[in-house]
Amino acid sequence: MIRATNIVKYRGEARVLDGASIEVRKGQVAAMVGPSGGGKSTLLRCINGLEEFHEGEVAVGTLKLKGSEIPSRHTLLQLRHTVGMVFQQFNLFPHMTVLKNVMSGPVYALGKTTDEAETTAKKWLGRVGLAEKHDAKPGQLSGGQQQRVAIARALAVNPAAILFDEPTSALDPKMAAEVMRVIDDLADDEQLQVAMVIVSHDIAAVKRIADVVYLLEKGKVVYSGPAAEAFAPGGPASALE
Repeated sequence: MIRATNIVKYRGEARVLDGASIEVRKGQVAAMVGPSGGGKSTLLRCINGLEEFHEGEVAVGTLKLKGSEIPSRHTLLQLRHTVGMVFQQFNLFPHMTVLKNVMSGPVYALGKTTDEAETTAKKWLGRVGLAEKHDAKPGQLSGGQQQRVAIARALAVNPAAILFDEPTSALDPKMAAEVMRVIDDLADDEQLQVAMVIVSHDIAAVKRIADVVYLLEKGKVVYSGPAAEAFAPGGPASALE
């Protein structure tokens, strides 16, 4: 479903991604872990076409992005429909209600009618535990609630994949636990069948939900394999706990 192959990216003369490769199948949960500055979020943003890269290839289903090639607007639009993204800072529209925020993707990206979009939005808001917050504005919600709205918004376009970029890093421990419970629930849903990639420093959560772990250091994937192996005593990622 998602395949990033030998991705190289420079910032100035710095090589921030150095031949990084990951592969995530439909229904699989992959986690990218490692020290800060290792290239995790950069690789995630390359997969979603939010950052250009200089060498390698990203394939999401039949869509492809190639290093040093500027993707067409059509390709980027198709990619946005295929891959949902949940950011650190929620990125909700402050002037819209919670319901309108979640409806925005189905209406503007998918061309759904208002009634169709509202039905979809209410379904996903219920799924993330916010059915009673339809008419609230983002500023009336806690950080954890805002992030759950952002997850509902990402899912409302029926993506084949969803990317989480440090979804709990801006939250206190209680709110972070709320958000991770939602992600845990989605990861356990055998009917949802989306490919999920999460960048997180919450190692306890990663150990719970990830099928496969990619350890990035200095722009390289230095380990890929099962979470149990990665975090076993003396394992390649055990120092992160």
